[in-house]
Amino acid sequence: MDDVRRMCVSLLAVFIGAVNAFSPTDSEFTFLLPAASKECFYQSAIQNGSIEIEYQVIAGAGMDVDFSIVSPQGIYLVSEFRRSDGVHMVEPSEAGDYQICFDNTFSRFSEKMVFFEVILDNPSNDAGADDEWAGLGEPENLLEYKLDDIKESMETVHRRLERSRQMQTVLRAFEARDRNLLEDNLWRVSFWSCVNMLVMLSVGLTQVYTLRRLFDDKRRVYS
Repeated sequence: MDDVRRMCVSLLAVFIGAVNAFSPTDSEFTFLLPAASKECFYQSAIQNGSIEIEYQVIAGAGMDVDFSIVSPQGIYLVSEFRRSDGVHMVEPSEAGDYQICFDNTFSRFSEKMVFFEVILDNPSNDAGADDEWAGLGEPENLLEYKLDDIKESMETVHRRLERSRQMQTVLRAFEARDRNLLEDNLWRVSFWSCVNMLVMLSVGLTQVYTLRRLFDDKRRVYS
């Protein structure tokens, strides 16, 4: 009974440590970029870490924007023009706030809906997680369960779940973009179909009227 109780307490401690160690370090955002405007977002980063940024234009005429990443010193690390999506990883050489900018100034009338995701990888978080795991220790008589095995299994599950969540987020963005494109194409097809139908009806009525006028002889006949 004592062994089972110690095992439950140890597993609870492992779970709490895993929750603290695997705190999320990524964020996602969808916003509307007005026509002829530019929007910038700021992301803090530490030195020797990494920032991965993925973006997609999911609605708007042309489905494209200008994209750039600017360092705290004002140096352009990434610059892209008239792109609908992209993935970039930056390794900060200095700590500070990095600018993530989306530019739609080339479009005078069309606004764009943009989705982007920022994933941070900070070495300090990994070091803190290892310290928390080390502080848990390995209790005795844990019914042949090893703390290292539990840690490795939970880390593997966490990585796979995190990757699955990221892929689902990207797929949802693709689905939203395809749906907006489909609805826009449907509106165009419906509009021009109605226009063609009206033109055909007008031409048909004009032809009938013209033929009736040709055979309509209003001259009087005298006997």
